[in-house]
Amino acid sequence: MKLNCAAVPTGLLESELFGHEKGAFTGAISQQIGRFELAHKGTLMLDEIGDIPMELQPKLLRALQEQQFERLGSSRTIRVDIRVIAATNRDLHELLEQRQFRQDLYYRLNVFPIHVPALRDRRSDIPLLVRNFVNKYAARMRKQIDVIPVDAMNYLMKCDWPGNIRELEHFIERSVILSPGTTLQVPLAELRTSAPSTSESLETKEREYILKILRECHGVIAGANGAAARLGLKRTTLNARLHKLGISRDEL
Repeated sequence: MKLNCAAVPTGLLESELFGHEKGAFTGAISQQIGRFELAHKGTLMLDEIGDIPMELQPKLLRALQEQQFERLGSSRTIRVDIRVIAATNRDLHELLEQRQFRQDLYYRLNVFPIHVPALRDRRSDIPLLVRNFVNKYAARMRKQIDVIPVDAMNYLMKCDWPGNIRELEHFIERSVILSPGTTLQVPLAELRTSAPSTSESLETKEREYILKILRECHGVIAGANGAAARLGLKRTTLNARLHKLGISRDEL
């Protein structure tokens, strides 16, 4: 069973977790079984646990510690045998300092912590993820994409991906949509790599990269083997970028 704690209105979250009896509150026209009860002898995944309101945290702590609870509107104690997995993108240590998260609940949840590093801290995973997403969306769109350009992959590995895997997945989905043939057309000009350590600006880095591709294509912009195709851009878009970056034929 899975429950996104941030997606349920605060007033309904307790009912979603522990259930309620008929007439427990206005609108409770029938009995409802909660997620804890439904997950008996199984696993309950609580996503966005950091968004649990303070007033509900003591009851959640009891359910985790003693594996028992009462439905809303009932005095009968229900016992369950479940495994709970909790996840959050919020800093629970910071919430503790701000007194927005109970310390005892934190330590009860922190039995076997697993920290998932940001995508920028595990760049070696990017090629595997890219190929997986390409296969996924190519199959969904009934396309056949066999080639992912090496220079495009190298560029993707340099990006910081502040939106992590979701950002990468949506970018690859857009790339698959833009690809007319069997080679993935990656709109690299939409991306920004990590901040340079020198005084060079991102625009300078972009200018150098476009120049590199143009030189490799011998100045050819249009066509299947042209620079626009390799950059995943329309010919007119690339021409506009050349004008903005001040790239002339004399530099090729």
